[in-house]
Amino acid sequence: MIKIMLCKKWRGDHTSHDHKSLSNFGFPFSCNLLLLYLQHLLQQQEHHQADRAPKMVSKCTLLVMTATVVILHRTLCVAASLATPVAAPPATKQTTRTPALFLFGDSIVDSGNNNGIITTIRCNFAPYGQDFPGHNATGRFSNGKVPGDIVASRLGIKEYVPAYLGTELSDFDLLTGVSFASGGCGFDPLTAELVSVLTMDNQLDLFKEYKEKLKRVAGAHRAADIVSTSLYMVITGTDDLANTYFTTLFRRDYDLESYIEFVVQCASDFIKKLYGHGARRINIAGAPPIGCVPSQRTNAGGLERECVSLYNQASVVYNAALEKEIKRLNGSEALPGSVLKYIDLYTPLLDMIQRPDAYGFDVTNRGCCGTGVFEVTLTCNRYTAEPCGDPSKFLFWDTYHLTERGYNLLLAQIINRYGM
Repeated sequence: MIKIMLCKKWRGDHTSHDHKSLSNFGFPFSCNLLLLYLQHLLQQQEHHQADRAPKMVSKCTLLVMTATVVILHRTLCVAASLATPVAAPPATKQTTRTPALFLFGDSIVDSGNNNGIITTIRCNFAPYGQDFPGHNATGRFSNGKVPGDIVASRLGIKEYVPAYLGTELSDFDLLTGVSFASGGCGFDPLTAELVSVLTMDNQLDLFKEYKEKLKRVAGAHRAADIVSTSLYMVITGTDDLANTYFTTLFRRDYDLESYIEFVVQCASDFIKKLYGHGARRINIAGAPPIGCVPSQRTNAGGLERECVSLYNQASVVYNAALEKEIKRLNGSEALPGSVLKYIDLYTPLLDMIQRPDAYGFDVTNRGCCGTGVFEVTLTCNRYTAEPCGDPSKFLFWDTYHLTERGYNLLLAQIINRYGM
């Protein structure tokens, strides 16, 4: 028996449209009727073959008829598909290249701005930068690349994000993004003022100045497009808790919960201001496990330099409040079109500290520079603090900041979870 499976899929998927769509084209029959007629002829053919009766229709005729039905079927089905409105497939999200990366915050993303101001919070000297190209101490608070460089490279923008201050910026630098971050600052303006570095509002002032330079290079229309479609990373807040609140007495008129509320409100105000300057895609990082940072182990972890549970709990409470506020602001009526992401640093970094073998580290409770228990910025220098032989085996470079390898592994987890 000759089996013909024509139009089966079409009839199964579009039954409600067949006759209507064909009649709209003025055809007096459908492919269903053609198939029924052909099936009838084939059944008659088989019946007569079984009875050894003379053939009613020759094989040649059947083949011609079959071919005719196939051609008609295809023609009609194509016509029907053109005539019948079909829902458009869901639009796929276009992935456009991020034109630039802008960084705001503290020493985690400061690539040298503190070189251009008068402060002791600086690191433009060896052994900082020993693994940076040319063994150059650029003012990055690590032995090599810092998070801004790594993210820019992953996004295909460029290999290094220069500091806005103290750097001779090229047109390319202006077009592809810079860092306004200043080591030692926080959302709380007092945090920056205590160590004479840029406040977050100071950084916004620099951004406003930058936009005028960008207009001269790119033109007003393209400059506005770069500002609105680029990625913004904001990493700060750790020094508010670790330094301003826990280390000094200046904010002790607040209890811890009230101070966290104050810092989160400062963060919220900054996000709104940054949005007002044209930013739309903003990633805001939470605090790390502050109590497990080598400096805080030394300050409050006892003789054994254990993680300080109170400090870690403060990070947890702060992060929960910050994340809630970011979710409230994201795409809200106050910030239409905004795409805000909270970035959890706490969970992946704590895992790296607690399970060093899983990441190939030998040491996670002290830094590579000097003894690793107190050296940072000026005390991490080539005269009194010789670095370890292999920084890749250390999670921390000094008592606050990660090694380049540490940052790479941390960022790999973050990008895998959140994308960029």
